[in-house]
Amino acid sequence: MLYDILVFDKVHKKWLKRCTVGGSQRCNEGGARGVVREVDRVSGVRKDLLGVEEVSGYLGVGPVTVYRWCREGRLPCLKVGKSWRIRREALEDFLRQGERPATLTGQLRSFLAVPDNVLGVAQNQELLHRLDAAFLSVGEARGGLLVKFAGGEQISEAELRADLESKGLDVGRLEEEGRFRFVQDRDSPDGREETLRELITELDGAGRTIWATFNWTEQVDLDTALRRQEALMELVEERQLVVKTAVLERVIDEWSSATLRRAQVAHSGVVWLSETGLVLSRVRPLPPE
Repeated sequence: MLYDILVFDKVHKKWLKRCTVGGSQRCNEGGARGVVREVDRVSGVRKDLLGVEEVSGYLGVGPVTVYRWCREGRLPCLKVGKSWRIRREALEDFLRQGERPATLTGQLRSFLAVPDNVLGVAQNQELLHRLDAAFLSVGEARGGLLVKFAGGEQISEAELRADLESKGLDVGRLEEEGRFRFVQDRDSPDGREETLRELITELDGAGRTIWATFNWTEQVDLDTALRRQEALMELVEERQLVVKTAVLERVIDEWSSATLRRAQVAHSGVVWLSETGLVLSRVRPLPPE
């Protein structure tokens, strides 16, 4: 069986054919690194499970390094018989995360998954809205329905719209295309969850992911707020939702350490944005012994 070995050229943004192999032949041509696609020239079907040796050769690292990435959970692997295999999609995600894009939108593009439920912490309101714009830009690029919950901030919808526009999000065009909505928070305790369930029902069968963003800029009743977030986490796990709830740094300064830990584990990841830098972290389940 013959395979075309293709390597993604990150500089020119295209796939390059390196060589054709068959049987036990190995392709060492060019020393190229990156995501490799093996395509059966007869059937046109990609090989979706890669061995450790293949990944090692593709990336130019030793097999021990690949095993360590798998053991640490950085590169998801699965056991097939007595051998370890890496799904192609997992390898591509691993490489994308390592590219370290220069923009905030690019960083979030590599960080956010579908579904997802992240907590954002911003040093000030300007950075809070910059995080909003970057989050929604990632959702736009992925073809999602963008939902901005306008409650929770002492600022009008018109000001929010202008701020997002100034940060590069074409709100007017997206609204005309039916891809962006401003939503006011409901007074009921489960208002956000109810609204998202209605949107899910509305989009049922459309194949579109909802990207929703909420902000807290003032202190709220923490027990109530965290119960709402835990309910949202359950909804996210049920459906194809990406939810970001962001809070100003001065708000969480008044939280106890226990409350902050509870808030973090009520989300699948944390984005911390300040004038000095960006921190992206994931909450991962405790691995078995």
